[in-house]
Amino acid sequence: MAETVREQLLRHTENDDVAIRYEDTSITWREYLEGAAKRAGAIEEVLDGVWSQNARTDADRPRHVATLLENTPEMLYALAAGTLGGYVTVGLNATRRGEGLARDIRKADCQVILTDSELKHLLDGLDLGQTTVIDTDSEQWAALVEASQPPANPPEVTGADPFMLIFTSGTSGDPKAVKVGNFTVCMAGEMQAGNLELTSDDVMYVAMPLFHSNAIMVGFSPAAATGATMVLARKFSASRFGDDVRRYGVTYMNYVGKPLAYILDTPRRPDDADTTLRVVFGNEAAPKDIPAFAERFGCTVKDAYGSTELAVIIVRTEDSPLESIGEPFPGVAVLDPVTGEECPRAIFDDDGAVTNLDECVGELVNTEGAGFFSGYYNDEQATSDRLRDGKYWSGDLAYRDADGYIYMAGRTGDWLRVDGENMATGIVEEILLRHPGASRVAVYGLPDPRGVGDQLAAAIVPRHDADFDPAEFEQFLAAQADLSTKGWPRWVRLAAELPITATNKILKRELITQGVGGGRGGSSDAANPDAATPDTWWEREERGTAYSVMR
Repeated sequence: MAETVREQLLRHTENDDVAIRYEDTSITWREYLEGAAKRAGAIEEVLDGVWSQNARTDADRPRHVATLLENTPEMLYALAAGTLGGYVTVGLNATRRGEGLARDIRKADCQVILTDSELKHLLDGLDLGQTTVIDTDSEQWAALVEASQPPANPPEVTGADPFMLIFTSGTSGDPKAVKVGNFTVCMAGEMQAGNLELTSDDVMYVAMPLFHSNAIMVGFSPAAATGATMVLARKFSASRFGDDVRRYGVTYMNYVGKPLAYILDTPRRPDDADTTLRVVFGNEAAPKDIPAFAERFGCTVKDAYGSTELAVIIVRTEDSPLESIGEPFPGVAVLDPVTGEECPRAIFDDDGAVTNLDECVGELVNTEGAGFFSGYYNDEQATSDRLRDGKYWSGDLAYRDADGYIYMAGRTGDWLRVDGENMATGIVEEILLRHPGASRVAVYGLPDPRGVGDQLAAAIVPRHDADFDPAEFEQFLAAQADLSTKGWPRWVRLAAELPITATNKILKRELITQGVGGGRGGSSDAANPDAATPDTWWEREERGTAYSVMR
């Protein structure tokens, strides 16, 4: 197994098979690596202050080169150039804005930012510190790359050295820059290729953002390990998915968050199951979407637990209950965050409801240490918060059944007190997603009008062909035998869309900020949000089960 991404890529220097497909462009592996090497040489000149008299790089600062790019060939060139040039690539979140984006840049000690004409304006007026911005669409950059030579003596890189700094999704606070090691990336790609029988003949659809760990670990790295073709989508589009699969002959796709739900909510086509798509792998799909996607598109879907930190590993097996996220690796446990003791196993009643939530729900922990987590860059406090008493605390709530399988219950901030009873929102979300008309669901707490504890709100994106009716929804809830009476949402928000991160994770804190009655649905004019239709809200009687329309 390769120890570094550099070693992994250099296997393909004389490979004339196609490495990248992007729109009408095809780039072979030989061309890709030659182009990356010249870009590494150009960056070396920039870091040495040769490119411009106005270069503001500092030889004493870390060799960190950031990318503010979407999934384009230039992004893939930058990833390869970083490892060939011996510097660290910082993946900037292309959906971040304003001071949040500037904070990430300064926090990661970026000396250079590679961007393009589409995104460069996001940096206007920001305090970037001592950072040089390069527009990769510019004639100046093209000329520098053309005139450059690959670095003659790039710094040595080991498996323990960081390949990238990748920011967490930021669903529960400010994003943190995770130090992602070379060996970790290589291992992920080699294992993925072996487990899913991926070869150089595969065509991999990379539509998840390459500034995030999912696309790096199970999109880019398996291709680097095997010499397969990467088909890039600048941004994920559910409506374009089917056309891209057919156009490029896609055999494999990775995902994170809710893309399966988005795709399933597109109109069926008679040949959906007759494409080249063979296997799909990702994280955090709803249990009902996994078999539905596999059936509709005639492929295998593998879903696993994952995080940018890669400290806790859980895999689904053939024996795993569909509602669980699978079987944990040795050392992974569910611990009480107060006592540090392992939580008792969940007890289910005859209807499948967990009867001991107060006892069995705890935090997912790697009791044997940090796993592949090397810490957050420039954030000792956040690192120490994760690593306590020689263990890695994930911040994810979970419980285990008698057979040891793990079930998610949300983030630690999703543990609410509703009418004097502890409530894990993740459990309620999974139940609401059983509704055949629900595409995406977020359950969260809003202040109880009586001033004590929380009341549940459920934001639901209906499928395009579904009609939601208050009376029918009440009947659906009543039919869910494993739903606690305290788990009936006090408020229901029907929305065309929900606020999400770049990795398709729902931003509950924005929903909470908007409060009862907030939010607007989709609009035909994205530039004019005021033209959007307000979301529909229902309210349940305080001590009843019936819902009435608020607006």
